[in-house]
Amino acid sequence: MAAAVPGRLLARQEIQGGISTPITGTETNDSEYAGTPLPRSTPESQGISSEAILQFVQAADKINTLHSFMLVRHGHVIADGWWKPEAPNKPHVLWSLSKSFNSTAVGLAIAEGKLKLNDHILKFFPDEAPPDPSDNLKAVTVRDLLTMSCGQATEAPRGTNGEPTVRAFLAHPFVYKPGTHFLYNTVGAYTLSAIVTKVTGQTSLDFLKPRLFEPLGIKDPQWDASQEGYSFGGYGLYLCTEDIAKFGQLYLQKGKWNGHQLIPKKWVEEATKMQIRNDGENHSKIGIDWCQGYGFQFWRCTHNAFRGDGAHGQLCVVVPDKDAVIAITADTGNFSGEMKAIWTYLYPAFEASSLPANESGDAQLAAAVGDLTAHPAPSKK
Repeated sequence: MAAAVPGRLLARQEIQGGISTPITGTETNDSEYAGTPLPRSTPESQGISSEAILQFVQAADKINTLHSFMLVRHGHVIADGWWKPEAPNKPHVLWSLSKSFNSTAVGLAIAEGKLKLNDHILKFFPDEAPPDPSDNLKAVTVRDLLTMSCGQATEAPRGTNGEPTVRAFLAHPFVYKPGTHFLYNTVGAYTLSAIVTKVTGQTSLDFLKPRLFEPLGIKDPQWDASQEGYSFGGYGLYLCTEDIAKFGQLYLQKGKWNGHQLIPKKWVEEATKMQIRNDGENHSKIGIDWCQGYGFQFWRCTHNAFRGDGAHGQLCVVVPDKDAVIAITADTGNFSGEMKAIWTYLYPAFEASSLPANESGDAQLAAAVGDLTAHPAPSKK
């Protein structure tokens, strides 16, 4: 049974392929969700050598430039570091990694019976819809927005202030049958956020606070909002590195946290599996991890992994086969270099059992991460 949100009595629903089955949550005490950091441990005790992580750090430090990383194995933080002047308590813009949180808001709204995956989106926007919508637009569903397959060939233009609007999104041509053509679409993600607000009466940020952020101990999340009053959804969320790691760990644990099912397990499974192919889209040119399929605002990766990611190198990589999560913040254009460092140095070093203690290796790793300083690429003249 899904756990109730703190201080609320909710009729929750498990997601079953678009069919919802109501289940009733129970009252919980806010003290059950005390915001504590993830437990800490040594690398060797969790089955990976300090030397392997040191090699990862050295490779990562050659990228211009990372800002932070956190490595979680078996639910324990075993290594982390911040490139000065970044710091553990300094929120970082997530860019499109925000989309995975936005998807979570949609999943929770569905779980509470406020909408369905197969709802047609025009029902939520009677005032913003064009006067004579095309058949393709009429057919677009919530699922199509989640899978970046609404049928547009290009993204809708933004206003003179740079902000998306629902009206502009709906007025933009829908040239393909929904569900058949993948196009990375941030304005579509914004429209999902608008739908969350339409059905809950809250922004995605406010809707997620008691359901996700507070249970995970994420304090004071910031999510920029549009003049229309919606969280931007597809971008604009600011969190600390450990907040990103907690989010990844929650998805690794199939939505369960401290014994409470915060997100329905079925939603986690559906959101993180391949829902549509994406190997023909421009992002596939970045590298092999950008053409493994797309879920509900999550990317599939090689090595049976999945991730949320955002511009300039933001990553939340979840590796179920190794029971590991890697969170990274950055200001780089070298996405493929980040992923290569993970697959080259970390992935093959994960062992099934603990390793002998290595105080010397731990000390060398600590010294390396303590000496990290951001080094952005030289500006072009």
